[in-house]
Amino acid sequence: MTRLDRRALFSSGAAAALLAASGVSLDAAPRPGGRLRIALPRSDDALATLARGAAFDNLTEIAPNGALKGELAIAWRAKAQGRIWNIDLRDDVTFHDGTAMRAPDVAASLRDTLDSALRVEACGPTRVRIEMAETRPDLPFLLASPALAIMGPDGVGTGCYRTERMVSDRHYLGQKVADHYKTRHAGWADTVEAVVIPDAVVRAEALRDGYVDIAVIPRADVLYGQPDLAFHPSSDSMALAMRKTVGRPRDIGAGLLDDGRLAERWWLT
Repeated sequence: MTRLDRRALFSSGAAAALLAASGVSLDAAPRPGGRLRIALPRSDDALATLARGAAFDNLTEIAPNGALKGELAIAWRAKAQGRIWNIDLRDDVTFHDGTAMRAPDVAASLRDTLDSALRVEACGPTRVRIEMAETRPDLPFLLASPALAIMGPDGVGTGCYRTERMVSDRHYLGQKVADHYKTRHAGWADTVEAVVIPDAVVRAEALRDGYVDIAVIPRADVLYGQPDLAFHPSSDSMALAMRKTVGRPRDIGAGLLDDGRLAERWWLT
């Protein structure tokens, strides 16, 4: 991207829409509200990763500390030496089109993504049964894979953010879902917006000049010595740079963008 391209980006209506006033509070507790703006590279499927983490949920989730916990599932139990798993689902979840999530929807979604040799069926409105030919004691961990995110009949999700705009390799805009089952636990920002900027230096400049709050930057000398910025994991070995008005969990997942869940885990202070 040339210097002229950068000026065009920063003077465009799309870039202007990314601007927001910066706060000054550095409270540690998550605070709801605001627009969280993120600059991403084109590589590593970063935009799709962020959008998927914002708009879709899994049956289980691996927390940043490595612990397995339920997401759409509230319990799971193995039978027959781990060849059969019964998974109990939350009963307070709706897809973004307003329909209630039920076991037949989850079973259909899993059948589309799991190995066809596995048998997946709904057992009532809130239980799914998975049968396998071989013992799989690690199945609950596998269900946390992004590839096994649960989709409704029309491809809609149950995540904290409803997709308002998605332009492949360019732009994502997600709006917080009202009365979401994770309210007060995740999904802090009112709006999450991500823009793809291929050049790392341009991403750094967008962060430095206040156009975005977070940028994926493997190395960018232009940011060193900026007192209003913070770096993760450090300024010498950074993956993410951010304004100090961004709050983040004490534990951050090792993968890019906090294991793809940055949109729901991070906040504006």
